[in-house]
Amino acid sequence: MKVLLLNGSRREKGCTYTALSLVARQLEAAGIDTEIIYIGLNAVNGQLDALVQDVAARMKNADGLVIGSPVYYASPTGEIQVFMDRFAGAAGADLRHKPAAAVASARRAGTSATLDVLNKYLMYNEMPVVSSNYWNMVHGNTPEEVLQDKEGVQIMETLGKNMAWLLKSIEAGKKAGVEEPVKPVKVMTSFIR
Repeated sequence: MKVLLLNGSRREKGCTYTALSLVARQLEAAGIDTEIIYIGLNAVNGQLDALVQDVAARMKNADGLVIGSPVYYASPTGEIQVFMDRFAGAAGADLRHKPAAAVASARRAGTSATLDVLNKYLMYNEMPVVSSNYWNMVHGNTPEEVLQDKEGVQIMETLGKNMAWLLKSIEAGKKAGVEEPVKPVKVMTSFIR
């Protein structure tokens, strides 16, 4: 099994990477492979199409997804949003029923709004949303400060353990013959007549 973790920060090895690394460590301890993919500035430096295609191809063989973003202006970064707008369409069929989580990193506030935006990508694509023992967020202005956020560290570690448990539960269900629900034809309601 493998989980892709998307780092939507403009800083490749900053606070969001630190939070994702805490999640990845727990997944790896449970025998699940991980890969942290830097989205960051690659999404806006003329590399968006290639980046979306690359990550969509990797998602075909992945079993889970974690999206991470710092808070910029009380929401996710523009980079992760433009990436997810394109990625959700390109990889939609390969996202369905794969466990996923969103992670927010902030110096102080805006994490709830950031999680709200990121979680919508997951829910629209029928991905089971993995939770922790509080909102999936860490606080700190530097990676070192994130590691001092004891509650945030525990939240990330619990998230990793919960995702590993859900991935293994789904695998056991498939082996036991539990069938995936058939995807319905999408009903599109229009209130304009």
